[in-house]
Amino acid sequence: MFDIDKWQEILGTMRRNKLRTFLTAFGVFWGIFMLVLLLGAGKGMENGIFKEFGSGARNSLYISGGKTSIPYNGLKPGREIKLTNVDQDAIRRQIDGVELLATRNRLFGEYTIMRGTKNGSYQVFGASADFFDLNGEVLHSGRLLNPMDVIERRKVMILGEKVRKVLFGDESALGQYVQVKGVFFKIVGTFTNTQNQGRNEERAYTPFSTFQTTFNQYNQVQLMGLTTHAGIPVKQVEDQVRVLLATRHKFDPTDKEALNLENNEEEVQRFQGLFTGIKLFVSIIGVLTLVAGVVGVSNIMLIIVQERTREIGVRKALGATPWSIISMILQESVVITGLSGYLGLLAGVAVLDAVRYALDQAGGTTSYFDRPEVDVTVAIGAILLLVIAGAIAGLVPAMKAANVKPIEALRAE
Repeated sequence: MFDIDKWQEILGTMRRNKLRTFLTAFGVFWGIFMLVLLLGAGKGMENGIFKEFGSGARNSLYISGGKTSIPYNGLKPGREIKLTNVDQDAIRRQIDGVELLATRNRLFGEYTIMRGTKNGSYQVFGASADFFDLNGEVLHSGRLLNPMDVIERRKVMILGEKVRKVLFGDESALGQYVQVKGVFFKIVGTFTNTQNQGRNEERAYTPFSTFQTTFNQYNQVQLMGLTTHAGIPVKQVEDQVRVLLATRHKFDPTDKEALNLENNEEEVQRFQGLFTGIKLFVSIIGVLTLVAGVVGVSNIMLIIVQERTREIGVRKALGATPWSIISMILQESVVITGLSGYLGLLAGVAVLDAVRYALDQAGGTTSYFDRPEVDVTVAIGAILLLVIAGAIAGLVPAMKAANVKPIEALRAE
């Protein structure tokens, strides 16, 4: 493997047959290049889709009231199911497996948030302190709402960054006051949120208890969110929640319209299954393209063996062992596939980096595409695959060369 004379001979052969070497290597180069490019594009799509989930909990369930669609125990369909604070307490007490339970209400429509002479129409919510762990709001400045805000019904508020920029510009919002429906709230923090292409930053939150009393929504819960303990499927808790609330609000547990249940875990699993299928499909296409290149290498090596039959015969007549002949052919095959494949790998990574840079310069992501990349383990696996493929490509020609008889080889034209 480290015989300098053998390396010089291989390089000399490649220089004498530049076009043939280039065309042989290009098949492998293109195969690995397309494999890296397709895998990177698939990863970019996966990153973009999952970025829409934001930094919120993925094992979450959101619950809101709906309308009954079938009669139950003499009660007519069409009844509106309204959740209450007591429902929240019942879920916390009676259903095992719930790790975190939070609530959120909103003012219907968009309400004007005023700060001095500046104002803007935004969605205003009331939320418990744990809701942000569920929904994915990330602290930008100051603090988020905490349990004491809820317990003491403090008139405080946190703003999305887009709201802050409109109302405060380059100023700090912390400690300042804004007005909603004639009520003043002190700003204690700002947040960011990547969901919905950042539209969730066009929101303002107050403590849930403050919201209920200030805006006359006492004992009303529009939305509850929960997460489950590790190892407990959200679907299991979802079924228990449906049965519990059906008992409390007197509707048929099989009535799918009575409650609106959004199981994020199932949605995440569906997308993961989709991308697993995409990865498999892309890998098969890339590997088949690579195999086509490797077959081309093998065919060229057979031609090379045919052309060098007399030379191989002379070598064997002078005492060359079968292994020395095999290693010479194998080494040349590995050099061609390894070098061209490595260049294809570099080219694919370079293109992905260029796309990633272009996305960053354009202001982040498109709707469903973000940061295309290739896993390091995939890159290492591709390189190992190339070495093995190169050895396999040269094996048949090498075995044929090793079986050449010196007398017959010297007679060959």
